[in-house]
Amino acid sequence: MATPPLVIDQLHAAGRGGRVRAFIERLRSGDEIAHLITLVFAASIFLLTVLLVYELYVNCALPRHKFGWGFFFSRTWDPVFENFGALPFIYGTVVTSLVALLIAVPMGVGAAIFLAELAPPHLSDALTFVIELLAAVPSVIFGVLGIFVLVPILRSQVEPFLKATLGFLPFFQGPIYGIGYLAASVVLAIMIVPFVLSISREVLLAVPREEREAALALGATRWEATWKVVVPYARAGIFGSVCLALARALGETMAVTMVIGNEPKISASLFAPGYSMAAVIANEFAEATGDLHVQALIELGLVLFVLTMIINALARLLILLTTKQGTAHP
Repeated sequence: MATPPLVIDQLHAAGRGGRVRAFIERLRSGDEIAHLITLVFAASIFLLTVLLVYELYVNCALPRHKFGWGFFFSRTWDPVFENFGALPFIYGTVVTSLVALLIAVPMGVGAAIFLAELAPPHLSDALTFVIELLAAVPSVIFGVLGIFVLVPILRSQVEPFLKATLGFLPFFQGPIYGIGYLAASVVLAIMIVPFVLSISREVLLAVPREEREAALALGATRWEATWKVVVPYARAGIFGSVCLALARALGETMAVTMVIGNEPKISASLFAPGYSMAAVIANEFAEATGDLHVQALIELGLVLFVLTMIINALARLLILLTTKQGTAHP
């Protein structure tokens, strides 16, 4: 027997009324309001990121149209004749960041292994607290220490030693100034070691206990279990910490500006002065008068922003992958 249309309409109305009452109940309990508010906050962060990229892209139209892709491969930076090329700044940023990683990664990962696997818990917690405080020091403090402490040591002791012993390599040739790529790299290394150390330690602690106990039960020593089981298990997360440190190094401004020498030239020698993208933006943006000069600096900022975002996203994915592997084993 078919249901009369009137009954069907009443059932639909009752169903809609039930959904309305349920929605009102959720509003009264606060769940729906909290959901909407937090959704707005999350969407605003995404929208802000999109707006930043859009504004940077729109406000660098002049150099994009005039130089095209040649902007990234030209070595000339001449505000007087409005001829701008970003290659010296890209080169300086990449070189200082990579050399800083070469110094910081062994130190940070080695210290993280000690604190996570070998050190007593009270010593590990105390040192971790100190390291986290070091990460909060303003970068300008590192720059001041670099000028008055690091640069004289590099100029009088370290760089002459490197030139005398490794001078056959092009990286350690040329006149010694103290300031330059090497000084900026060492300052950056000091700044990013806490990031590598703290994140790598958390990733190592996320490795399931069963992995360690299985290796020890098979007769491995504490160090063998750490090096052959724990570290390989956490490899992706450790690499993620390195990527985060790289993103931090790429965007560093004040400390690098104070010790890199601020000369837009490309040199194979680490003793030579150079420039970075963040440093040239900080130094010249306030003094730039022409529209093309200003927009060329904005285009550098866009490149730096996009590069940092990509590296940060990759690092977060790698760390998340490792922590998920750890929590998947109860």
